[in-house]
Amino acid sequence: MTKILLRKQLAEIFRTYLYDAKKNKARSKGTVIAYFVLFALLMVGLLGGMFTFLAFTLRSTIVSGYGWFYYLIFALVAVCIGAFGSVFNTFSGLYLSRDNDLLLSMPIPVHSIMVSRLLTVFLMGLMYSGVVSIPAAIVYLATAEFSASALLGAVLFVALIAVFVLVLSCLLGYGVARLSLKLKNKSFMTVIFALLFIAIYYFAYFKAGSFIGEIVANIALYGEDLHAAAPLVFGIGRAFEGDLLSLLLVTLAVAALFALTWYILSRSFLKIATATGKTDRKVYRETRAKRKSAFCAMLGKEFGRFTGSANYMLNCGLGTLLLPISGVLLLLRGGVIAGRLESVFETDGAMPVLLTAAVCLVCSMNDMAVPSVSLEGKTLWISRSLPVDAWTALRAKCGVQLLLTAPGAVFAAVCSAIALRAGFAAGLLMALCCAVFVFFSTYFALYIGLHNVNLVWTN
Repeated sequence: MTKILLRKQLAEIFRTYLYDAKKNKARSKGTVIAYFVLFALLMVGLLGGMFTFLAFTLRSTIVSGYGWFYYLIFALVAVCIGAFGSVFNTFSGLYLSRDNDLLLSMPIPVHSIMVSRLLTVFLMGLMYSGVVSIPAAIVYLATAEFSASALLGAVLFVALIAVFVLVLSCLLGYGVARLSLKLKNKSFMTVIFALLFIAIYYFAYFKAGSFIGEIVANIALYGEDLHAAAPLVFGIGRAFEGDLLSLLLVTLAVAALFALTWYILSRSFLKIATATGKTDRKVYRETRAKRKSAFCAMLGKEFGRFTGSANYMLNCGLGTLLLPISGVLLLLRGGVIAGRLESVFETDGAMPVLLTAAVCLVCSMNDMAVPSVSLEGKTLWISRSLPVDAWTALRAKCGVQLLLTAPGAVFAAVCSAIALRAGFAAGLLMALCCAVFVFFSTYFALYIGLHNVNLVWTN
């Protein structure tokens, strides 16, 4: 039974590779093989090759005797990538799966459902963390003096990292599941979490190189400090390097964490899996409805569709957030940015033009009007049956993009003018150019959406 449930879980994860939703039939064997080969090339070839290159680079710079530091770096990276890659699968597959009621109504033991879903989370975590840990272990064994303890440490490095990612994913997935049951508007929370991840990712990306370089350059000093201040962390690195006592202690610690996770899940799984979320009791109160024009009513409908979809907001409305951030950044660092640009572009008076073009570039990240017609989908007949002319409905679709883009564009343009200490006329022209760009790009976006409309989309 566990094997059957595991196959079902994996088929749900890779459903897009196995089933064509548009044609409503299974894909051919050749297409399935091509999809999985492409996926393997992406994971193993691209990501695996990238971390293999990083492993060779670190091994060539880290002096002998500090292999523990090498393993600590890759353990941290593998845990972060593995946990992020599998946490949302844990949230939707382990706790709040759509088929919970169906499976629990069948004569299937609860522990079989739990085991199959934990195995799925483990395999997904191993897939993501293994992209980092497996190349790191192979490179270490290939460049270090071979020994049985080093081989054992490298193998357990891959396995224990995957188990720890499983424990961490269960913990984070539980938090996400509990939070999602209490939220009323999940779309905004999804957007916030996505933006936080993007911010953390880019911060870590730009800081990681200098941080690792600084530690590698002074590894002897930092190594002694770490050994004295955090002997537990030092012991983890020594364990994977091949120290048998440390390896035994780390293995027992990870096993204890997994046993504790299993115990907690076995006691709370049914409660979470059958939870229905928070429901508010609403008391009817008689109120007077405010009369709206046809345009305002259609505009409210379009805003409701935009704020009701996290994908719509993230893919088509990111400029709404970045425009004011860009304006504040220009106020704080405008002089530095202008100085660097002036060193490249020596033409007098080029800075207002360049910063206006930069603001317009950020404005182009907002393109809500392009998919707005297609998003009507099969419910287009509802809008067409309303006593509203077509142009009013289309203007409302443009209104969302205009209202969410124009104020931020003008604000960023004004901040650019202040940062450059431009005159009133130059600042006015910068703001006017940005506003005109937003206006025409919005209606051109609607033109594109109308001429490439797709009302039979699947998802």
